[in-house]
Amino acid sequence: MTYEELCSFEVLYRAYLEARKGKRNKSKTIEYEANALACTEKLSRKLAVRAVRQPGGKIQRKICYIPSKFEVFFVYEPKKRVVHAPAFVDKVTLHALVDNVLYEALTKSFVRDSFASQTGKGTDDGLMRLKTHMVDYYRRSGHGADGWVLKGDVRHFFASIDHSKLKKKLKAVLDKRGVDPRVYELLCIYIDVMDEGLPLGYQTSQLFALTFLDEFDHIIKEKYGVKYYGRYMDDFYIICPDKRILQRILRDVRVLMDSYGLELNQKTVILPMRNGIDFLGFHSYLTETGAVIQKLRRDSAKHMKQKIKCWEAAYPAGEVTKEEILRRWNAWDAHAAHGDTYSLRRQYADRLEKLLDCKIPIHRKINSNKLARDRRRARQCRYIYKKQHKALAASASQNTRPAGVMPWA
Repeated sequence: MTYEELCSFEVLYRAYLEARKGKRNKSKTIEYEANALACTEKLSRKLAVRAVRQPGGKIQRKICYIPSKFEVFFVYEPKKRVVHAPAFVDKVTLHALVDNVLYEALTKSFVRDSFASQTGKGTDDGLMRLKTHMVDYYRRSGHGADGWVLKGDVRHFFASIDHSKLKKKLKAVLDKRGVDPRVYELLCIYIDVMDEGLPLGYQTSQLFALTFLDEFDHIIKEKYGVKYYGRYMDDFYIICPDKRILQRILRDVRVLMDSYGLELNQKTVILPMRNGIDFLGFHSYLTETGAVIQKLRRDSAKHMKQKIKCWEAAYPAGEVTKEEILRRWNAWDAHAAHGDTYSLRRQYADRLEKLLDCKIPIHRKINSNKLARDRRRARQCRYIYKKQHKALAASASQNTRPAGVMPWA
C-alpha cells in the first residue's frame, strides 16, 4: 500500500470504525463521531505530503503532520504504570498504519514463541505454550521434572528503548518488505512524541517493542538452539537441563541487552524447575507424573478479594452498580479460568451471590487455545474415519458372494 492510499478517505474511515469500537461512550469519540466525515477528510488532508521550501530555497516534499497531545494517567493493575493515551484522531491514524501496513510487515519475522499484540498469540496462547514446553521437556529430555529455568525481565523496557536504534531496526525491516519510505517517515513522527522511550498506550508501541527484541529471539532460538523458550514483551523464560549452559546464556544475554541500551532487572534469576515458573500472572509447576499445574499468582487473588470487600460496602450504599460489578468479575474470572482455580473462584462467586442476590456462573477451566482445539478435532475426525473404514471393510469381507454368482445377480 502506498502512502497516498494509506492517507485516503476510504482507508482512514475504515480505521475510524475500528478505533471507535468499545469507546463510543467516551467524550472524545463522541466529539469526533458527531462530524465523522468532516474530521476524517480533514485528517486525510493533514497527513498528505506537502511541498516545503528549505532555507536554501530548495523545495522538498515532506510530511508536516503534528500529532495531538496525549493524555497521561496511571493504572494500578497488576502494578503501577504510567499510560500515555493518544487523542482519538491519532488513534484513527495508528489503526490505519497498523491494520494496513505495519502488522503484516513486522510480524512476518517474529518467532513462534514471541507473544503479545498478535492475532491468536496473546496471554492465553502464551500460557498454553509454556504448558506445552513443560510437558514436552518432561517427556523428551530424559530428566523428568528435574531441570533449570532462566527467568528474565527487562528493567523499564518501554521507557528504555532507544529511538535511534529502533528507527534503524524499523527501516531495515520496512525496506526489506518494500514499504513506502513515507510510511517510515510518519512512524518516526510518532516515535518522537516522547523524548525518551515509547508511550505505553499507543497501538504502535506494542509492535515496536516486539520488533526491538526480535533479533534477540532469533539469537536465542537459532544461535543457542534453545527449544523451550518464550517471551511476552520484556518477560522471557528458558528451560534447560544444565545449569551451566543457562549461566553462560545469561552472561551473553546481559552483554546483548547492553548493546541494545537495555538492562535486566533484579528479578532475572536461574531457578530449579521444581520451583515453578512465574509467567503471565500464573505460577506453573511440573509434577513428578508430568502434569502441569498452573496456580493464580497470590497478588491477583488478593487483589480480587480486596475488591469484593470494597463492593460489599459500596453496593448497598449505591456507589457502584450491579452491572459494573458483574463486568469486572467476569473479566477476572475469564483470566483466572486458565489455571487450576475452580475452588477459589467458586468461593468468591458465592460471596458475590449473597451480595447481589443472583446466580453467578463461573467459567469452566480453559485448558486449550483455538489452535490446540482445531488439532484435537482433526485427530478425532481421522480416528472416526479410520474406525468407519475398518467397519465397512469388515462388513464387505463378511458379505462375500458364492462362487459362480455374477456381481449384478
